[in-house]
Amino acid sequence: MKYLIYFIFLISTAFGYSQNWNTNFEEAKAKAEKENKNILLVFSGSDWCGPCIKLEKVVWKSPEFQVEADKNWVIYRADFPNKRKNQLAPDMVETNNKLAEKYNKNGIFPLVMLLDPKGKVIGMTGFKNVSAQDYIKLIHSFK
Repeated sequence: MKYLIYFIFLISTAFGYSQNWNTNFEEAKAKAEKENKNILLVFSGSDWCGPCIKLEKVVWKSPEFQVEADKNWVIYRADFPNKRKNQLAPDMVETNNKLAEKYNKNGIFPLVMLLDPKGKVIGMTGFKNVSAQDYIKLIHSFK
């Protein structure tokens, strides 16, 4: 019984810190305007880009980031996976390609951008080998 309670606690904690990445950029912009929040736009190669994978593990999956994102940002990941099994739906591929044409013409991965609710770039960075707390501070420094 003790193990069952422990297992349920672990599962509920893991789901409690799942990211709320938006899947529609136009909806993300509308939500940002409605909630008066900036947009955190992340260009990622989730299955081939080593620094992208490390950011995912260290920053994006951290409880600190989840709390901060819920409070301050609307988050959207423009992912560009290579493996066939990880391919996105055609409409998401089209949206991500359009976002890359507008914001990431040089194809930098990872590229992390803070946008205002209208889509204007406030600041940007790439991979930094720092803690989640330090990365969050970096994003806040763009304001």
